[in-house]
Amino acid sequence: MSTEVTSSFTLPLADPAAVDLAITGGKGASLARLAAAGLPVPGGFHVTTDAYRAAVAGAPQQAIVAAARDVVPDRPETHEAAAVRIAEVFAALEIPRTVADAVRAGYAGLLAPGGSPDAAPDRDPAVAVRSSATAEDLPGMSFAGQQDSFLDIRGADAVLDAVRNCWASLWTARAIGYRARHGIPADEAALAVVVQRLVDADVAGILFTVDPMTGSRDRVLINAAWGLGEAVVGGQVTPDTYLVARVGGAVEGTVSTKEVRTVRTAAGTRNEPVPAELRDRPALTDAQAARLAALGVRIEELYGVAMDVEWALHGGEPAVLQARPVTGAAGEVAVTEVWNDSLLGDFLWTNANLGEALPSVMTPLTWSLVQIFMANAMADTDIGVPAYGTIGGRFYMNLSTTETVARTLGLQKTVDAAYREVFGRLPGQPDIPVVPIGRAELIRRLLPMVGRNLTTLVRDVRAVPGFLRTAERRGTELRERAAAVVGPAELADFWDAELGPYLEAASRVLRGAARQDGTRLLTLRRDLRALLGDADTETLTSGLSSGGHALASMETLIGLREVALGRLDRATYVTRFGHRCVDEFEVSRPRPAEDPAWLDRQIAAAAGTDVDALLERQERARAAVWQRLEGLSPRRAATLRRQLDRWARNARGRESARSEVIRAFWALRAFAVRAGELTGLGDDVFYLHVDELLAVLRAPSGPSRRAGERGPDVVPVRRATYDLYRSLPPYPTVIRGRFDPVRWAADPERRSDVFDEHGQEAERSDHVRGFPGASGVAEGVARVVLSADDGEALLPGEVLVTVVTNVGWTPLFPRAAAVVTDVGAPLSHAAIVARELGIPAVVGCGNATMRLRTGDRVRVDGEHGTVEVLAPGEGG
Repeated sequence: MSTEVTSSFTLPLADPAAVDLAITGGKGASLARLAAAGLPVPGGFHVTTDAYRAAVAGAPQQAIVAAARDVVPDRPETHEAAAVRIAEVFAALEIPRTVADAVRAGYAGLLAPGGSPDAAPDRDPAVAVRSSATAEDLPGMSFAGQQDSFLDIRGADAVLDAVRNCWASLWTARAIGYRARHGIPADEAALAVVVQRLVDADVAGILFTVDPMTGSRDRVLINAAWGLGEAVVGGQVTPDTYLVARVGGAVEGTVSTKEVRTVRTAAGTRNEPVPAELRDRPALTDAQAARLAALGVRIEELYGVAMDVEWALHGGEPAVLQARPVTGAAGEVAVTEVWNDSLLGDFLWTNANLGEALPSVMTPLTWSLVQIFMANAMADTDIGVPAYGTIGGRFYMNLSTTETVARTLGLQKTVDAAYREVFGRLPGQPDIPVVPIGRAELIRRLLPMVGRNLTTLVRDVRAVPGFLRTAERRGTELRERAAAVVGPAELADFWDAELGPYLEAASRVLRGAARQDGTRLLTLRRDLRALLGDADTETLTSGLSSGGHALASMETLIGLREVALGRLDRATYVTRFGHRCVDEFEVSRPRPAEDPAWLDRQIAAAAGTDVDALLERQERARAAVWQRLEGLSPRRAATLRRQLDRWARNARGRESARSEVIRAFWALRAFAVRAGELTGLGDDVFYLHVDELLAVLRAPSGPSRRAGERGPDVVPVRRATYDLYRSLPPYPTVIRGRFDPVRWAADPERRSDVFDEHGQEAERSDHVRGFPGASGVAEGVARVVLSADDGEALLPGEVLVTVVTNVGWTPLFPRAAAVVTDVGAPLSHAAIVARELGIPAVVGCGNATMRLRTGDRVRVDGEHGTVEVLAPGEGG
């Protein structure tokens, strides 16, 4: 059999005819254009739309059209019914011999050397089989990603099966609904497929041919990490960053500690720890970075617009995996949006506290919902500048606003106590600049707010008990109803009448729960430290999950024990705790309860740990402190018991209210997913603000809906912005002044603890010192874990070192000898859970993940807030 691909059913990757979108689809046409230009694209071939039409000709096509005839654009249940019927068609489909022979010939052509930039004789080369839709690159449409791709396919028979599955994915319920809404007749739909050799990447990443912040084309931005590109694109690893000058090719590189890499296995891709000798080694040489930059410029010249390029290196040779124009509406060159409130002035920002619940870059929909949450959860203190904002897509609080009010009203002592408990010790002890506003003007603005705040706070405090009694049932009901709404306009009405008001109510209750006892939640620990010292204070303010009560931060862990003992059924556990996760405010992220295997993984993670023993040990420590106190002064001890009991009740109430806010965000996620189904926008909804999404839902159906859909026009630019910010390392805990995340990431001298525009940071320290989170001393081997998903790497008795923790990390704590975090404070998750379990913790170090390495033997002193390296690990 000839290995030359000549059939109209297949085309060589770079064939001139393959640039026709109607023949090879959007993805295929783009790859054909790159390959025809001589760019290093992995070898492969196209399975054309003619092949699809030949395969479904006759009875299959008649059955498909008949099923699609019953589809009503605004009724998703009809999309589902059609999808089920059409799936049966493809399950029984026999690919015509002429088509199958052409595909086999195309695959055979990859056996010979020269079939790919990295080709070598291989009887069954591994290939990627990717769908390429004919509508995915049309103006005003967001069709890309709605069909399937299959990786690491070997053998001609397996390739044919993957091609058939790609064709079948043209008829998922989501794709059927999307085409129905955009007026694409069922008998005109067709799909091409691209088959390419897989590149077993040594290094991979992305590059932008333009400065995404300014639009300048002076330099090319490159992110690179070991292994396949999934870890970089998915934000699971902090990549190296390179800025390469177009003129002269000068390279500025910043090397990050790369803890995780994605690799191929026989069962597919998986993440694994990077070998110690590679973690701090540059992923690229300067010459490789310059070569990639030149490649990016060539691609930009080919397309005539700024480009976002996915690339890989194998054996030092580059391969272009995908290239997307970064363009906006009407074809204008759109760089990226700027999500950066630090540009508003000289203020001091921190991502401690709420940053642990929002640890990642937020999608635009999440940010718009968080703004509604914050407007109701915070007191009204509008003094002309925002009290919170987004810097590079990440959540930050503006401490300058609170400091300005505190100095004006003489409340600095109370505010300082709050800073210590909520935000910890600020790295570098920076000055907090105040908002430039006169005292008289500030008081004039504040006076009307004071009365409003007092009135609303009384209301919110009173609402806490009643809200919490029904919150689990009500939140679950709203989520289920949101997922079942039958029409776009009805979904918008549901938001107006029920879901939006519930979000506001839940947020206000959290405010009330946090202020049930005035500021005592913040000041009692300060007063106890003055009386008892740090160690005894930390011991007495633990035990919030004892005596039949459970702190929300601990409930997931205690519940696992109950399931294991048969005292709690699995379904109840999932209903009660399935909304709590690592990125729990982010509505684009699935909740754990959406994963059928989640509970089994939780149980496995908790296996071998004895939570009861840890809680009992801490109970004994508390009893010993109380015995000493009662021996010194029974009256004082009785007074402290009453104060701490009340403090504990309020702390549990605050944590419960926060948990129910997160349950409300699960309902918001169900609303967003349903909006994507009803409008055909799919995941694009996450790149719209909630008001934009509501406008799309309310637009008339049919062609007028499409004409009124301004919202989707912004999606490509916002996706590019989100991808850019996600590719950068986590920003400093404290930021003063104007901060450019891209230029900071490219600075080889960057600090992860503090940034000051004025260059007044305290001298960099090689020591790891933070805030006492939980007292005690422990020695052990450090394990740097940057994602809770990689927590299985933490071995019993190791010291957990990470950026920040939240409730999604709780099951890992019983395994740890101690906990060390970059971000945190006494009221942060890491400190609270460590205190409950009696595990030493040092939080808010700022530089722990940069200074400590997996394998280092360390000594953690939770009382004094220090971490000492006793012996460097092999990679140290």
